[in-house]
Amino acid sequence: MRIGFHMSIYGSLDKAVDRALEIGCNTLQLFTRNPRGWAARPLRRNEIEMFIMKVNKSDIRPVFAHMPYLSNLASPRSEIYAKSVETLITEMKRCEILGIPYLVTHLGSHLGLGPKIGLENVVKAIDMAFSVAGERVILLLENTAGTRNSIGGSFRDIEYILERTAYPEKVEICFDTCHAFAAGYDLRTEEAIERTINVIEESVGFNRLRLVHLNDSKGDLGSHIDRHEHIGLGKIGEEGFRNILRSKFARVPLILETPMNGRRSDLENLIKVKELAGIKP
Repeated sequence: MRIGFHMSIYGSLDKAVDRALEIGCNTLQLFTRNPRGWAARPLRRNEIEMFIMKVNKSDIRPVFAHMPYLSNLASPRSEIYAKSVETLITEMKRCEILGIPYLVTHLGSHLGLGPKIGLENVVKAIDMAFSVAGERVILLLENTAGTRNSIGGSFRDIEYILERTAYPEKVEICFDTCHAFAAGYDLRTEEAIERTINVIEESVGFNRLRLVHLNDSKGDLGSHIDRHEHIGLGKIGEEGFRNILRSKFARVPLILETPMNGRRSDLENLIKVKELAGIKP
């Protein structure tokens, strides 16, 4: 089983690998730059070499990168949309340089102008980006909690994109358990999980799933509240995660994005996941 966290790159990119290894992870997600701004500092040769060396010397695989927070590939606002597409292209190029095979992106918000406009914008953004970058990168579309005006709360949204992009072989899926639960996909029982798996199979195809973001939810089922909680301490609960970790979802890499607070550490969350999965320490 591949289990890891979204790790900080504070200090340098390769420090994320160190932090992952320190608590016993065997996969990893990171930002390649400051996620809260548009500008990206160019990668330095020494940090590229150090990052690649540490990944190759370890059992950390695969590595996933995540798009920055400000990007909105569904935006109807031309300036924001242009910056978002530029950011996607930049991140694809950075992933190629760093040898990172997967880039995760949220789909964004149509800002009230309707899902059709938002979805078409996402398709155009993906096609523009892949026309100039990303030859060795797979883009992972992440489902959302279905918050107001967002794209991706339904797997039919993702299906729409996959059916219309000119690069369907370069686009796969990231499934976030918190987002899915908040969007109305129950994950608490074996039967509910099987129903959710069937929805994925009948829309985007379960074979496209490359990553699970393993997060509990502060919000109730169908609440559309995008608030992550520590594993087993939210509304999905321990029994829900025990069932998830014994389902087909556990066959792909699992990345935790649990809160950074004093309630529980990353190591404690990792221990809890292994306990619920029946993995002996």
